[in-house]
Amino acid sequence: MEYVTTYPKTISFLDGLKHKIDVDNKKGVEQLHVVVKKSFDELIKIFIKEGFTKVKFEHKQPEQIGSGLNLKLKKPWEMHIRMVTLDKGRIGIHAEVEVSRDYLQHLFSQRTPVVYEVEEILKKYQVDYNIWHDKIKKNITTVVDNYKVKLATPGIPVFAWKPMLFVIGTVMVLYGWKFFNTI
Repeated sequence: MEYVTTYPKTISFLDGLKHKIDVDNKKGVEQLHVVVKKSFDELIKIFIKEGFTKVKFEHKQPEQIGSGLNLKLKKPWEMHIRMVTLDKGRIGIHAEVEVSRDYLQHLFSQRTPVVYEVEEILKKYQVDYNIWHDKIKKNITTVVDNYKVKLATPGIPVFAWKPMLFVIGTVMVLYGWKFFNTI
């Protein structure tokens, strides 16, 4: 099953400057950040109420606060959120949709940053936010138009790695038992 979303394409800033978000064939779309003036603990509570859980193993980003959070979406997708410290008591929220870490394909699958999904949650809890463009160092005031982004389901069926470990472990124990019984 593919995942379909929208992402800002052409944006403008308070000073009237317009900018087109870059798309790279290898890196995907340029990452925008949702910025809030809330405490980390308050944000964690909000996201946990929405069904997010803490990520146990992850590659932490510089300036990342605590552990990331993930939310299971339709199989095989999940949304992964990281929060980073910014200046003036602000927190930046980096969010992306990717193949769930429950599957082996997580390691090498396509992923895309998302902002509207996080924006929807923040609006629900009446949290003030801005969308920040990190390279230009300005808040986005207007989204002129959007990209339509499709993440294709991996070509190879997704494999849950936890049951695979159980099967491999069981086979190793059986072969070990057979080997030591024949000595």
